Amino acid sequence: MFIYTVQPGDSLYRIGQKYRISIDQLRLVNGLNETNIVPGQAILIPLVNYTVQPGDSLFTIANMANVSVQNLQAANPAIKENLLQPGTTLRIPNISNYNATSLGYYTLRSPELDQALIQDFSPYITYVALFEYHMTSNGELNAVNDLPAIEAAWRSRVAPLVTITNLTETGFSSELTNKVLNNPIVRNRLINNIVHLVSSRGYIGVNIDLEGNLTKDRDIFSGFLRSLRDRLKPRGYRLTIAVPPKTNENVPWLRGYDYGAIGSVVDFMFIMAYDFHHSTSEPGPVAPLNDVKNTVQFALSRVSRKKIILGLPLYGYNWTLPYQSNAVYPGISNQDAIQLAMRYQVPIQYSKTFESPFFRYVDEQGAQHVVWFEDSRSISKKLQLIQQYRLEGVGAWQLTLGFSQGPWLLTNYFHIKKT
Repeated sequence: MFIYTVQPGDSLYRIGQKYRISIDQLRLVNGLNETNIVPGQAILIPLVNYTVQPGDSLFTIANMANVSVQNLQAANPAIKENLLQPGTTLRIPNISNYNATSLGYYTLRSPELDQALIQDFSPYITYVALFEYHMTSNGELNAVNDLPAIEAAWRSRVAPLVTITNLTETGFSSELTNKVLNNPIVRNRLINNIVHLVSSRGYIGVNIDLEGNLTKDRDIFSGFLRSLRDRLKPRGYRLTIAVPPKTNENVPWLRGYDYGAIGSVVDFMFIMAYDFHHSTSEPGPVAPLNDVKNTVQFALSRVSRKKIILGLPLYGYNWTLPYQSNAVYPGISNQDAIQLAMRYQVPIQYSKTFESPFFRYVDEQGAQHVVWFEDSRSISKKLQLIQQYRLEGVGAWQLTLGFSQGPWLLTNYFHIKKT
């Protein structure tokens, strides 16, 4: 597999001719409803062989395939740099021998859609975290029609996790978490309800996603997880958690999460390594590679690498310019971002500093926009971090957003574990 960056004057037909692949296959792999591709767009080409083009070198080919020159040369021992001729066929080395756990969040919609999507994604995920049950101020949990999704997961050899959140009508609530965790009776009631939910509905375990924890709740949150672990583990259930990305302990709104204490308790920790820029921030990359790398390095200083799941976004944001600090800007799926650039026929740029794509366009009302998102190039860089740091695996928020290139990328880098 390799990634081709569209050049001015390119068409899918021309790319297909160059690399000996059909337009239909290119459209299928890249999720393209139309063929009007734009310069700078990343086209994933799922071939194990590469046809050398004029101007190619072993370095440029290795870069497209996200492998080292040494590995490329080892896979093609008869090929020498000075003998590289257009039309020559090179074998792309297989780098999928890394066993990884994969977790996908899935927002429940309807029984029919839930079952179909979980089945479709089943070859590529170890766990599906069904989103979501939310807690109330008295430690109760809301009712959710999740049984069809749970049954579909087990039929497809995917382990279902129930996601517990502190979501309210106005978003994630640190005040709700504070109220529940600091009342011993309510906290214990919540633990009882989670254990009952996991056992009665047929889940393999729970994913705790309490966001916005206050600094003053740091220790009691870790204690809550420890108490929940002590109830779940003897019964054979798993405790997992989603945590925000941290690169140090100096950011006030992240001090409520003690990576070391949390990591000592949970079976694995899904790091939400995204939203470095978000719906209310100034425009910028959602998951810049250096920040993601720093997050991984900080986590490894406190948590076993075998407990770390690196979370990736299947989305970006669409900012209207000029940026206004009191505005909330909409999210956009990676797939929709690509379609938007094609609709407006604007080139996609790629920041090597952030390893992230973006583009600008003007809408029908004359408003200027900038869109930062993720594509196969930027996600590949993050998947390489998992191999580089020998992490337990990869996760995604969220499967309903869709990303046609995703399954191809996963199977290119990993062999997905099954429970």
